[in-house]
Amino acid sequence: SGRSDYSGVAEYFVEYIRQILQIRFGTDLYRAGLRIYTTLDLDMQQAAERALEAQLQTIESGSVYGPFPHQSYRQYLEQRTEVPDATTGPFTPYLQGLMVTIEAQTGNIRAMVGGRDFEDSKFNRVTQGMRQAGSTFKPLVYTAAIRAGIPLSSIWEDSPVSIEIPDQPIWEPKNYDSKFEGPMSMRQALRQSRNTIAVKVGQQIGEDAVISEAANLGLTTRVPRVPSIFIGSADVNPLELIASYTTFANMGVLTTPIGIVRVEDRKGNIVWQPEGREQRVLDPEHAWIILEGLRDVVRRGTAYSAVVGRGFNVPAGGKTGTTNDGMDVWFIGFTPELVTGVWMGFDKKTRIKANAQGALLAAPAWTAMMREVYERRRMPAPWLMPEGILQADVDETTGLLATPFCPRDKVVHEFYFPGTEPTERCPVHSPFRGGR
Repeated sequence: SGRSDYSGVAEYFVEYIRQILQIRFGTDLYRAGLRIYTTLDLDMQQAAERALEAQLQTIESGSVYGPFPHQSYRQYLEQRTEVPDATTGPFTPYLQGLMVTIEAQTGNIRAMVGGRDFEDSKFNRVTQGMRQAGSTFKPLVYTAAIRAGIPLSSIWEDSPVSIEIPDQPIWEPKNYDSKFEGPMSMRQALRQSRNTIAVKVGQQIGEDAVISEAANLGLTTRVPRVPSIFIGSADVNPLELIASYTTFANMGVLTTPIGIVRVEDRKGNIVWQPEGREQRVLDPEHAWIILEGLRDVVRRGTAYSAVVGRGFNVPAGGKTGTTNDGMDVWFIGFTPELVTGVWMGFDKKTRIKANAQGALLAAPAWTAMMREVYERRRMPAPWLMPEGILQADVDETTGLLATPFCPRDKVVHEFYFPGTEPTERCPVHSPFRGGR
């Protein structure tokens, strides 16, 4: 987009680019007649702006998701016209949001919405913010677990956890519904976002494995060595967190987000062409297994009703996120081509509303945008399973090889990294037990 008459469009992105150029070119930026070509896709940008604002207004209206206990953005604007000199400073008092779309293979930023109103608040929540990831951090935990040789079919107990932390009260994480569902597979725990199991898996592999996995997937912020990181207590940079999901969309290749294609001088010579960085951080087999778990979130997990339930049938995966206190809601979703993340919350951390969940509040904005984008694009080919993967039919209740006696609705087709597949047959359902 070499045109410069996009005033009022993608203002957060334009300012983000200007700051990068300022660092690169200094004062020359304004006198050299430079032409900047960016990665932005205007159609995607406008789809993102529309989808995010529409969903935020729906939440504020209180009509769909129940009472909204705060001033709405519109009410704020009306009141601001009465007191014209009142400035908000860096924090706005109304519900905020961000949305960013990254092309998975290249890292090109196709859309970036850093907030609801650039005139009112120039703070770019995508690039400058630090927020708790909540459950959107769990794929990093499960990636580390899969690399440590734990299969998706391993059985874990969704039951109360209490962890002693030196000089702190005992930590007892709950699930978002405050219930415990008993034993289930790791695949099921991921798609239903069970906190207790994420914590137990994290404890088994250890904090260091998770911290180094976060770094492996491109997070540069410090993740503290505490057990609550397993359910996303660490503050992260939203752009880095969302970009880490390119690893899943690309089956193991992490791409670094990039906003500038090239810079030319007035004669058309290229004076700067930033290099996109991509690196393989997971082998395809491990990547396929975590991808399977993240596709389940959309196929039949927490994001089902917001994505497939709203008629979106492009191959996709993702993860909903809610922080424990309802202050942040997220959905980071991806197709084989595009990774898009949505966050909503208040700048000054406040509980959004009762029963604030990423699945309910954030995911519909993702679907609205992606549906619009894929009206204009070909359906991408689904991901191809790597050669090295082993497959087996297993009893989901035991994680062992299914027999003809296992109930059909408990038999699942599972994928394994070689060496992690079950070798025993399920002993629970056999002709020699019960029934006599």
